[in-house]
Amino acid sequence: MTLSTAFTEMFGVRYPIALAPMGGSAGGALAAAVARGGGFGLLGGAFGDPEWLAREVPIVAGTDRPWGVGLLTWAIDVDVVERALEYGPKAVMLSFGDPSPYAERVRRAGALLILQVTDLEEAGQAVDLGADVIVAQGTESGGHGARHGRSTLPFVPAVVDLVDPVPVLAAGGIADGRGVAAALVLGAAGALIGTRFQATTEALADPSITKAILEGHGRDTELSSVLDIARGSRWPTKYPARTLGHPYLDRWRGREAELAADPQARQNYQDDVARGTVPPLPVWAGEAVDLITDLPSAADLVPTLAAQTEEALRRAGRG
Repeated sequence: MTLSTAFTEMFGVRYPIALAPMGGSAGGALAAAVARGGGFGLLGGAFGDPEWLAREVPIVAGTDRPWGVGLLTWAIDVDVVERALEYGPKAVMLSFGDPSPYAERVRRAGALLILQVTDLEEAGQAVDLGADVIVAQGTESGGHGARHGRSTLPFVPAVVDLVDPVPVLAAGGIADGRGVAAALVLGAAGALIGTRFQATTEALADPSITKAILEGHGRDTELSSVLDIARGSRWPTKYPARTLGHPYLDRWRGREAELAADPQARQNYQDDVARGTVPPLPVWAGEAVDLITDLPSAADLVPTLAAQTEEALRRAGRG
């Protein structure tokens, strides 16, 4: 069986598996390992910090495999995009916000344009902007997502139908080959995977966060803005984050406005981090976290996911 899709052909990779550009976790080593394994590695460029890019890009670029960089659309400007393009990525992925000021610059530089969407209106805009690939993000995903989004299962085929023939990657709640197979059956050309790759030896994650993911359960994840407010993050409130349980979620759930107006509460959060009574960062994790029980190299994980995908498709009578 072959897992060749429009995505693998466009990007020159073996498997229809892409690394989600997780800020703080998807560094050069992780993107390089995914690339060596046959997937597409995306650096978590986030805000486009120049020192971070200068340190991490050479690591993945040294693999001589296709790679890309992801940026947070709401938090960047034209200079950030231009700086990322100077490194010659195969693709730039823009997420969360209006990508229209940057889309043409990416395309003009010869990079492929990946746009992540959380509703059908955004999907239509992505087509109009000439996206080469569209990521349909369901609400099961770990980290930030739409407050009023849709689950991956119904959302992906709706996007596929709307944007055809633009290839779609499914994202949200995918942590093994069965999830990748489901994405392919839904009409996607592959899957963008985050939380599963966060629990790998190459991820830039604090050991306490890795441990929490390995021990976590999907029922314990929650979509909330509380932790962004508590830590003084600039994330727009329209994009809450799915994380594992946290003392501040229990303390401030439903009282977000009160928390935002209380500087002492935010200082208490920083003090608790310094004392080690709460994790150094929220544990961003998707609803499929139950399926993550080991800590492999991402270079080994990608072909494992591909083999699981092939087996799932065979069992479903698709091979």
